Amino acid sequence: MKHYKLLGLLTALNITFQLVSDVTAGKIIELFIFPVSVTVLYFPFVYIISDVMTEVYGYARARLVTWLTLISSVIAGLIYLAVAYLPSPEFFGASEAYATVFGIVPRVLVGGWIAVFAGDILNNYVLAKMKVWTKGRHLWTRTIGSTIFGQGANTVLFYVIALSGILPTNVLVASILSAWLLKIAVEAIFTPVTYYVVRKVKQIESEDHYDTDTDFNPLSFKVKD
Repeated sequence: MKHYKLLGLLTALNITFQLVSDVTAGKIIELFIFPVSVTVLYFPFVYIISDVMTEVYGYARARLVTWLTLISSVIAGLIYLAVAYLPSPEFFGASEAYATVFGIVPRVLVGGWIAVFAGDILNNYVLAKMKVWTKGRHLWTRTIGSTIFGQGANTVLFYVIALSGILPTNVLVASILSAWLLKIAVEAIFTPVTYYVVRKVKQIESEDHYDTDTDFNPLSFKVKD
């Protein structure tokens, strides 16, 4: 398998943003009068990283990173649950705080696992296909286009699974729309940065993969050189 200089770093960043999102997604903030998860402020960077990986290394390697991220999130989630429910001695006064923060994690985690896998796979698939269709031109169309689909799936799945019943239906719908549009806006605003990063990574890695004969099965772990 070909050795890449930056793929490990991008993988680590992707996993880091996911693990941070897992434990903070239950924090609700008010944005444009709508209650949304605080993760809307930084989770879009997962999709920017995913865009870079798919654009440079191809769908198969980005899919593998998605699986590694999901596995890491599951392992971390089980540890979070253990931390929340393991008994503590009487002198330790922060047990309730841990239980409060991590007590909602199971539902949020399941929603996050389903949402991130479906959203990432869809995002990477759309970008990879659009790269072939556009013959590598007009990067902005596929980074934004893939985000529209990927973040749409991610946002709907996460909010419905994690927050339905907590938020009133009308507020839930409004929150989904506002969070989705904000994530797309972040992708659009950072397009010049994405262009720069993609160009530099391609130069450093001497790679610019086109998924012309890729197996797009989301359950596969295979990566061809």
